[in-house]
Amino acid sequence: MITRIRDVRRAKGLTLADVAARCTPPTTAQTIGRLETGTRTVSVAWLNRIAAALGVAAADLVQLPESADLPVAAVLGAAGAAAPRRSQVAVPPRPHPGAVALLVETSLGDYRAGDTLWLDRLAPAEFDAARNRDVLVPLPAGRFLFGRLLALAPDGLDLLPLGAAPGGPQRLAPPPWLGRVTCLIRLPG
Repeated sequence: MITRIRDVRRAKGLTLADVAARCTPPTTAQTIGRLETGTRTVSVAWLNRIAAALGVAAADLVQLPESADLPVAAVLGAAGAAAPRRSQVAVPPRPHPGAVALLVETSLGDYRAGDTLWLDRLAPAEFDAARNRDVLVPLPAGRFLFGRLLALAPDGLDLLPLGAAPGGPQRLAPPPWLGRVTCLIRLPG
């Protein structure tokens, strides 16, 4: 099995020792190195253990024949864009379980017609993680409201609808879930 452990580790800026320490239970940097280079067989258990340490899905660590690598052309830092010091590939985005999408048909605010937004579906206890972010809120009768989550209160949440009229923020009853925008896919054109 061909793995992408090294590529993902480097893309996350981690050393062999970092990954070894994050494994449960911890292991050695040498073991991670052997698993990366293929001098030690990578079992499913090891794949799951390393994926958890890297914060990715185990499938992200397996090189599939039909998947193409996305080479990193440049790294953007405080001094501007520069070529990477060593060859790198970017880890392609993968939706999380329970994620939902929002298709943009009409340009509105920062979003253009044709954009696809990926949203993480959050339970009420997780709503604070979406404060000051664009969210999709389900309403009764299969309707939704999309906008910026401004504030949370025991009796609801304050949402500033995208492209809002002068009316300002709206107070909504607490929804059973909301979708926080995590990824914007914009096709050229």
